[in-house]
Amino acid sequence: MKQPLAIILAGGRATRMGGGDKGLLPLGDGTLLSHVIDRIAPQVADMALNANGDPARFASFGLPVLSDPVGGFAGPLAGVLAGLDWAAEQGAETVVSVAADTPFFPCDLVPRLMLAAEGMPVPLALAATPDGRQPTFGLWPVALRDDLRRALQDGLRKVVMWTGPHDARTALFDASGDPFFNVNTPEDLARARAILEAAP
Repeated sequence: MKQPLAIILAGGRATRMGGGDKGLLPLGDGTLLSHVIDRIAPQVADMALNANGDPARFASFGLPVLSDPVGGFAGPLAGVLAGLDWAAEQGAETVVSVAADTPFFPCDLVPRLMLAAEGMPVPLALAATPDGRQPTFGLWPVALRDDLRRALQDGLRKVVMWTGPHDARTALFDASGDPFFNVNTPEDLARARAILEAAP
């Protein structure tokens, strides 16, 4: 399997943070998004950002900014589809999705997802901890993008409702340290800053 591309999902409305772009919130010497970029970049061949609205607000990151290809804030699957359409243009076979508000996800996310999907004719895998699946962290095949588009156009929104019938596999990660901790509230952001300050 060739090295995948990455799509960073930043298309949410951040209602619990009062709106705006969570990825642009300051964290340490950068932003939530810059931490996500630094963590995923060594694991993939290239990356793009999924976000709606004016792409100029992300210009400083130098990434392609892809809006949802279906309307109505269709959730993370719409961002995945944006990534798959972009990957198809690049001649790539797979895309890994990561969330823009989850700055401490595993540094071995991509190899573990690829290992979980090994041998599948159409590689599809989601990250999980013993506490449950992490549906915004997955390996997605370009070959299924038209199937996903039809599902979204038919109103499907839940990730596992689509991945289940396609026999998605699971890459299981240890829950210690809460690797998929994401920032939804001001309190979460304070916790992320504390985690960063305590890191060796």
